[in-house]
This record gives sequence, C-alpha cells and structure tokens, in this order.
Amino acid sequence: MKAILLEEYGLPGTLEVGDVAKPIPKDDEVLVKVHSASINDWDWGIVRGKPFVIRLFFGLKKPKIRIPGVDVSGEIEAVGGNVSSFKIGDEIYCDLSECGCGGFAEYVCIPEKNLSKKPSNISHNNAAALPHAGLLAHQGLVEKGKVKSGQHILINGAGGGVGTLGIQILKSYSVKVSGVDSHEKLDMMRSLGFDNVMDYKKEDFTDTGEKYDLILDTKSNRSVFKYARSLKKNGTYITIGGSMYRLLGIALMGSLISLFTRKKLSVLFHQPNKGLDQISKLAKKGQIKPVIDGPYEFEKIPELIQYFGEGRHVGKIVVEIHT
Repeated sequence: MKAILLEEYGLPGTLEVGDVAKPIPKDDEVLVKVHSASINDWDWGIVRGKPFVIRLFFGLKKPKIRIPGVDVSGEIEAVGGNVSSFKIGDEIYCDLSECGCGGFAEYVCIPEKNLSKKPSNISHNNAAALPHAGLLAHQGLVEKGKVKSGQHILINGAGGGVGTLGIQILKSYSVKVSGVDSHEKLDMMRSLGFDNVMDYKKEDFTDTGEKYDLILDTKSNRSVFKYARSLKKNGTYITIGGSMYRLLGIALMGSLISLFTRKKLSVLFHQPNKGLDQISKLAKKGQIKPVIDGPYEFEKIPELIQYFGEGRHVGKIVVEIHT
C-alpha cells in the first residue's frame, strides 16, 4: 500500500510517498480502508520534531512514528478475533493520536476502543475533519470552559478547524462570539456567525480594552498578563496551542494569577476521542459541518502540511485517499 513516510525530522518536504506492507490487525484491532484524512497541528509538530517535547515522546533523534496522520474516516475491511462492537463494512472515524498515528496511508489498523461509527448523513471528507479539531473545540468551550448563555467569548485563530467548528458548537448558546484571524478569512468567519471579527495584523485584541468571559486560544502568541487583562472578573482563558515557551508561561504564571484573582488561565490537554459521540450527535442533527479546504490528492500531503504550518488554510485541510 502507499503511505507518507517520515524517516527523519525536518520540513515537510523531506516526507516521502512510499510503498509499505498492508498491516494485519491484532485481536483487539480492525483494519480500516482509509477514505479521507485531515491535517492537524499534531502532524506539523511530529514531522518537524518541534517543539522539543515531541522528541521526548516520539524519539530524540529519529522519529518512532513512521507514518503520520491522526484524523481518518474509512471503512472496516477486517476485524481482529476479540472485536465485538464493529464488523466488516462499518464506516468509522476517529483520532489516531494516542495509538501510533498512521492515517496518511491507504490502510491503518486501529484498536476497537478508539473507534466511533461515522454518522451516516455525512461524507468521509466531512467526518475526517471532525475528530481532532471538533473535540478540541468542545473540550475547550463546553467541558473545560463551561460556556454559559449571555457570555462574550473570543476565539483566537478562529479561521482554522477549531474556530470554525467552535462557532457552530456555540450556536446552541445565547452568546456573543468574537474571532481573530487573518484578513483573508474574515468574510468566511462572518458567514459562520461570528458577531465581531478582527484582523490580527491590524488589531491586537488584548489592547482594545474589551474584556471577555471566555477566551479559547489556538495561537498563544501574547504574554499571560495580556490575556489576564483581557478577561472579565471570573473569566476563563484556555489555550490549546502555541509555542512551548508561551504554553509553559501560561501553565506556570496562569496558576499564580488564578490564585490571586478570580480569573482562570490554563492549558487544555487534548483527550483524543473523548466526547466524540457528542460530536456525532451534532453532525447527525446538522448542527455542525466542517469548513473544508480541499479535498486534495494523497501525493500533496507533504506540501499541504507546510501550507498548514504557514497558517494559510481555511477551516480543515482534507485529503482523499480512497475515493
């Protein structure tokens, strides 16, 4: 089968399209024919080996993960002897980040415990765009952020997968939502329902004087003190991404600020597939639909990871592997 091979850390251009043996499922696994995959910050980090903490988990000098890719949607082609909840022919989708990745390939073996059945009313392309970004949005805004009606919420980096799904999740609440991203994405953000949009190149939301009940940050490109200043009394700031330097500062100083004020600042540690059933319910009801950048061809994955890293994508980058 063909796969994207990660032989060494570096820029995405070092990735190779190669042929590897088709995997065989273990007793607790299924073999999935991958129809679609999407690209995430997780892929951008693993390919480059940055931030350095990635190398502590996935190999200091040489990556232990040979095939990257975490978000997939596909069809079960074979099942292991102990699998009981799924059968051949079932359509599934999931996040592979806690079970070795491998999504950028024609086939992948996935433990039964990581699987969710794909909602029948959505395509594989849409399903592949949901697990990682959809759960980051849900875990950040609903589970950890405890969103409430009447709040003013801001999403920084709102034109990517998390922001475009987050605004749709928030539609079931009576809230005001502001979004920050590049000028090229602002019209799309308005069309999704953002009440106020800001071009980060022209306006620093931490300097406007506006205060928010809840901030979900995908960038973490300001000091923790600026974020604290932008929160209302009892406000909450949650980051899901950014440089390791900024994340450490938020984790350490955010705890101190939280001790002496009524403001909460913290880093969200993503829990893969936790709550994916809730995302499935929203998709079945038509309450969330990902904004798709693509779909693109399999061979373009290396350049698409670079495209993602440069922040030029809109919504979720999706690749069709089996059509």
